[in-house]
Amino acid sequence: MLMLFITVAAVHFVALMSPGPDFFFISQTAASRSRKEAMFGTLGITLGVAVWAGVALMGLHLILQKMAWLHQVIMIGGGLYLLWMGFQLLRSARNQHRQSAAPAAAPVVLQKRDHSFIKGLLTNLSNPKAVVYFGSVFSLFVGDDVSAGARWGLFLLIVVETFIWFSLVVSLFALPKMRQGYQRLAKWIDGVAGALFAGFGIHLLLSR
Repeated sequence: MLMLFITVAAVHFVALMSPGPDFFFISQTAASRSRKEAMFGTLGITLGVAVWAGVALMGLHLILQKMAWLHQVIMIGGGLYLLWMGFQLLRSARNQHRQSAAPAAAPVVLQKRDHSFIKGLLTNLSNPKAVVYFGSVFSLFVGDDVSAGARWGLFLLIVVETFIWFSLVVSLFALPKMRQGYQRLAKWIDGVAGALFAGFGIHLLLSR
């Protein structure tokens, strides 16, 4: 049983480390907004992971096999949301470019604060990597022979590990030097992040 927990922890850690919409959202929020808002985003992503892990422990792969239309809905909805996020970031990059190009331009002003918790939650729920990971890879480790107590333990492991990882990401990208670097390269960072989110969304819509 101990080996099961170690294996799941290692696999989930690798999944967390691979760059995706969650990582880009948290790093960009920490660098451009504040540590507090990024932590709210982390809570939203953690809740999303809790939802995926809970559904996976109840048999997500079986649900997706029997309800193919549900998988299509998730893919389409997720793709559209990621496209919307990409559009917002690209628009922010364009506005910052216009401000920096204007004569005697004032320092770039960040957009007004928004609901980082909700954005973090929706970013994770629309993450194509989460659908694949929890619907296939994670489900392989949770067979019928795993007890209810072990399932609860795996659930807590996944949730806590996710929260710790993204808290570390927040701590790194909220450092003063990282934030100063963002201020200098804001339009380029937002532009790249927007293109990545849009790319994720397009890929999700085309691969469904």
